Amino acid sequence: MSDSHHTSAPEPGPLADLPEMPAPRVQERRALGMPGLPFLLIALVVVLGGVALAVAGGVRAKDHHGAASAVMIVAGAFIVVGALITLFGLTQVAPGEARVCQLFGRYQGTIRQDGLRWVNPFTSRRKISTRLRNHETAVLKVNDAYGNPIELAAVVVWQVRDTAQAVFEVDDFVQFIAIQTDTAVRHIATNYPYDAHDGEALSLRGNSEEITERLSSEISARVESAGVTVIESRFTHLAYAAEIASAMLQRQQAGAIVAARQTIVDGAVGMVESALSRIAEQGIVELDEERKASMVSNLLVVLCGDRAAQPVLNTGTLYQ
Repeated sequence: MSDSHHTSAPEPGPLADLPEMPAPRVQERRALGMPGLPFLLIALVVVLGGVALAVAGGVRAKDHHGAASAVMIVAGAFIVVGALITLFGLTQVAPGEARVCQLFGRYQGTIRQDGLRWVNPFTSRRKISTRLRNHETAVLKVNDAYGNPIELAAVVVWQVRDTAQAVFEVDDFVQFIAIQTDTAVRHIATNYPYDAHDGEALSLRGNSEEITERLSSEISARVESAGVTVIESRFTHLAYAAEIASAMLQRQQAGAIVAARQTIVDGAVGMVESALSRIAEQGIVELDEERKASMVSNLLVVLCGDRAAQPVLNTGTLYQ
């Protein structure tokens, strides 16, 4: 399969074609609560007090204080049950984690402070990791800007910035990031060629820093509404597809040969020009136009030839 006949590829600007995602409807806020360890000690004291009150009511029941003892027993039981219910509000938060709190479906806030915290015991608390994460795409096969099939893969370093948006704006923010990353990689690959034929346009192989910067910008725009921050993105695999790899290798080799020949010719012309100038300046020999042309031809053959030149000795005059 041969290369496409296009000679140039479109070069979108740094912010061109960035998707416009919907604005988030919710933002993270701090959940109401208190330090958990003091509350745990208070709750334990209350439980012990409720147990003691219930026991005291049972003792009074033996002394025929029926009404008062029943009240004490019921009150002690309510105190114990109430204290145990409030203990369900204790939440342990590890470093690099957060808890998103909901009460009857309504967002109540996020716990980010690590340690033991207490919040409303009737809230549901979802654990969200705020650590740095990696997502590496599979090797994707797409067509570049010239229509050539290429294979590429990328890795993205990301982190949850807004836990409320990560939970409520998308169904599964991890899967959402994976799909949007694949989409951005495919979009970038179709907008740039693997190699720029004219040497001026941006290419995936020749301008990796600029391309990865634009890749990061597009991924950031796609996942911003999910409360995610993209730290860095890089291509981990970039190559022509197997069916045209051989043809592209031959083309690259031919280009390298042409470039090397161009350098050799430029150098040889400079050396010939210098030799003729020095001969004329120092008056070594007078050469007419015909002999100058012959000398130039011979020097270029010697300097540009692939093999060593075989010298021919002239034992006669300059014109024989």
